[in-house]
Parts: sequence; C-alpha cells; structure tokens
Amino acid sequence: MKEIKHKLIGQILKEQGLISQKQLDQALAEQKVAEKPLGRVLVDMDFITEQDLLKVLGIQTGMKVIDIKNKDIPKEAVEKVSASIAKIYNVMPVSFEGNTLTVAVSDPLNINILDDLIFMLGVNVKGVIASEKDIQEKTNKYYAGKGDSIGEIVDEIETKIPQITTAVKGKDASSLQELASQAPVVKLLNLVLLQAIKDKASDIHFEPFEDVFKIRYRVDGILYEITHPPKSLSLAVSSRIKVMANLDIAETRLPQDGRIMMNIAGHSVDLRVSTLPTVFGESVVMRVLDRSVVSLSIDEIGMLDDTKKRLLSLISKPNGIILSTGPTGCGKTTTLYSCLRIINKIDYTIITTEDPVEYDIPGIIQVNIKPKINLTFATCLRHILRQDPDIIMVGEIRDPETAQISIQASLTGHLVFSTLHTNDAPGSITRLIDMGVEPFLITSTLEAVIAQRLVRTICPDCKTEYTPDEKELSQLDLTPRDVEGKKFYYGKGCKKCNGIGCRGRTGIFEILMIDDNIRPIIIERSSTAAIREAAREGGMRTLREDGLAKIYDGITTIAEVIRETQGYA
Repeated sequence: MKEIKHKLIGQILKEQGLISQKQLDQALAEQKVAEKPLGRVLVDMDFITEQDLLKVLGIQTGMKVIDIKNKDIPKEAVEKVSASIAKIYNVMPVSFEGNTLTVAVSDPLNINILDDLIFMLGVNVKGVIASEKDIQEKTNKYYAGKGDSIGEIVDEIETKIPQITTAVKGKDASSLQELASQAPVVKLLNLVLLQAIKDKASDIHFEPFEDVFKIRYRVDGILYEITHPPKSLSLAVSSRIKVMANLDIAETRLPQDGRIMMNIAGHSVDLRVSTLPTVFGESVVMRVLDRSVVSLSIDEIGMLDDTKKRLLSLISKPNGIILSTGPTGCGKTTTLYSCLRIINKIDYTIITTEDPVEYDIPGIIQVNIKPKINLTFATCLRHILRQDPDIIMVGEIRDPETAQISIQASLTGHLVFSTLHTNDAPGSITRLIDMGVEPFLITSTLEAVIAQRLVRTICPDCKTEYTPDEKELSQLDLTPRDVEGKKFYYGKGCKKCNGIGCRGRTGIFEILMIDDNIRPIIIERSSTAAIREAAREGGMRTLREDGLAKIYDGITTIAEVIRETQGYA
C-alpha cells in the first residue's frame, strides 16, 4: 500500500483499468485550462464516476472511504465542530471516541484541513473520505439554523487578546507565523470569508485606522461595514491572510499580490489578495471571484432583446474590433466573456490576455500579463498573433502600442475584443484619437463600442409599487405627463435582502455602431458630442434610455439609474 500511496492519481486510475492513456491525456489538457484537480476533471468529462474517484483517493492517501448518506451522526461529534468550521472546510464530523474526532472530507489531498482542525479543536482528528454532495447534505441537515456570528467571535477574541498579542515577540517571521495561527484569528477570518460568500460580496476590505480596525464587504457595488474586531488584531488578520496567499509574512513595507484558492460552503472560490502598507498598518483587499455569483451567459447580463440581437450580429463578424467601455467594476469583462462563450467553438482558436485572468473558460487559451517581467498587453499581443488565433481578447487598451497592434490584428483578419476606460460609447472614439490612432484606421477596423453600467435590481420579495413625485422625475428630465400609464417600484426591505430593498445587479447598455453615418464624422475628428448626436439620430439607445426601460419594466429604481447615468443621459 505504501508503494502505491505516492503514485499520481492518473497512474493509479490507469493501473486499475478505469481510464485509458488517451483519456488521461485529454483530461490533463483540460486540467490546464480548467485549473481543477485532475480527479474532478475526469469526473466532469464522464471518464470515471464519483465512486471511482473516491476509491482511488482512498488508495492514494491511505484513508478509508465511507458512505455517510444514511449514517446517523452522534450529537457529541456534531457539537465538537461549529457550523462555520464545518462549512468553511467542507467537512462533516462522523464520530467522537476517546479524544479522537473522525471527520469526513471530500478533498483528502488538502493536508492543511486536518492540521487546522487539530489546532482549532484541541483534539486528535482522523480523516475519512466521503462524497462532497453527501457532506454538504449532512452539514445542511445537522447545522440548519446554527452558526457563529462575527460579533460572538469578536467577543471571544476580546477575552483572549492578551494571549494573542503576546504571541508577537517581534516582527520576525516565526513570531508572525505564530500570531497568524492563533485559533480565534483563524476562526474569525474563516467566518468573514463564509459570510462574504453567503452575501455574494465582490470584495472584502480589511482596513486599519488609528483607533479602529474596519472590515467591509462590497455587495452589489456598495460597501457595508460589519462588526469591528479589536484594533490590536489587524496585524494578526493580515498575517493570516498572507500565510493563506503564500506571501512574505515578514514584509510589511512593500505592497504584495497573491491568490487563494478555496472551497467555501460548496463554492469553488478564487480570492485575489492585495496588501498595501499604510500609516496604521497594512490594508488588505480580497477580490472574490465566485463562479456561482457571476453569470457568463449573454441571456443573463441584462440586455434588452434588440440590444442582444445587435450584439449577436456583431460577434459573428469575421474580423474587426469590438470595444466594451465604462468605469472600473461595471461588468465590461463579464460582457466580453459572455460573447466569447457564444463563439467558443471547436473550429476557432481563441486567445485572451488579461490582468489577471478572472474566470477560466474551458476551450479558450488565457494568458496572464506580468508587467514585472515585461509581459505587457502589447508584448503578449504581439506573440499571440504568431499563435494562429482566429479571435483575440485584449484585457484593456491602455497605451498607443496596444491600440496599434490591436488594429493591425483586425486588419489582418482577426476579430478583436477589448475594453477601454471611457464614460460612454462616443467618448471612446475621442480616446483612441488622443492615443494617436489615425481616424481612418478607426473607421476601417472598429465595428462597435458597448458602454455599460451596473444598477442594483429591486428585491422581488419586497417589491412595492409607488408614484414618484415631480422632483424625482425631474432628475430624469421627465414630467408626470411623460410617464402616464407607467408603473414604478422600489424595495421596502426584507430579510431576504437584509433590509436594503435591492438584491443583485443588472447591466444597462448603449451600443454605438460604426456605420456609414458615423464614419465621416470620425474622419473629420469631430467632438464626442457630435458623434453622440449622430449615433442617436441613427437609433442608438443611450445609457439613460436603457435605464428608463428597466425602470418601466420594474427591474430597477429611479435612484439607481440616476446614480449610474448622472451627466451621461
């Protein structure tokens, strides 16, 4: 058994006669794109069953494989593990005998799970293997309605602050490692992450100030504070995050970037970590990339039927440039991913260069740019053209060089997608000219510009009809007469939306088509206002007008559309 224990999972599966070498090669190729464990890729490709995978993991790790689906779990075992720990580590206690707790895990190759449990629970922990689905069903059953609150953990920590803070004898790596491993610190951070996933947060901010240590979530574009941990805990929390992200725990003078891959409450989550030294300690921001929150389907990003039809006609073109524009965090990349998924077919080679790759799409070659080693958008794009692609996505056109190479790629028969930071679609033309791109090149390569914003959608559980007053309507340049027969809604606030009245976001869009009416205006280097006027005459629906359509459909509110389109009607 010891001899087979150290073999690779693919090798064991072949020896067991469960897969062929050809299937293994296919799965290994898919794994490079999907960035999943090989066993999970093989299951997803229907080459092996879930039970085959569990059996081989048992052989590889020496752990026993058990079926917990119909097993009754003793109360004393359940009480040994809190709801937050069970969900964050995706484990289920099975039995507690003597001083040994047996827990079922679905990922036995993650050796940190058992080590963390031993440390936090103060008992011996033995692992057995069970299916992920069965573990989740059991945790939902036995921990229903249970869970620690961040406030309770903060109270617990405050009683243990002397022990936690005295763990630091200096700012050397071993002292900081000890501090980061304190059980209350691990528990607090785990619960913060679990709550962030439940609330569908896009970012988590850990911010030290002179007298307070703030933790905030960004949900649907708005920041919300949670219970403040003690200020003395900021170093412990930032050190714990650095340990998880494999960053230099002793380096507090320079910014660092890292990445944490976790399975939280059944969600495969990618956390992008950024640290920044400040006057009162390190500010840490985690970007939460959770596939279950972001829809990469063009049917679900909020486009009206005619807008969607126009976009589908654009992405079927053989060559040209399609730009997505708007401020940071407005969903530009998600829109482009949605387009790529539609045209991601076996007869096309699609290559993207991004900063960083946010979501892995099977079948598409995705490249992270690395400015530190001079792998910029321009450098990467130049080499991508030697890879015989059909379709290219450039994360962002930031400089004249990237703009010029994108145009050359389009002229040589490639379809190019990219993003640009401008406030609206017509403004992107002026921006490209400012970068030094000749107008005649713009008119011969640019097919369309998609501008967008994200507005919060009304919570369906507390959606209420009302009549807006004249002041509210005037902010949209409307009068009561303009909206006769129209219905307006808002969210009163309920438990489902945490009293906010909004739940989720949708896009509002404007598409500037570069047609024969627009091209002469671009050639003349006309102003943004002139381009906008000509586009509207040609039938372009502006951001404000698209927002109004969603207000009338009861999707969003007047306040949301005003907030996102102020000055860009």
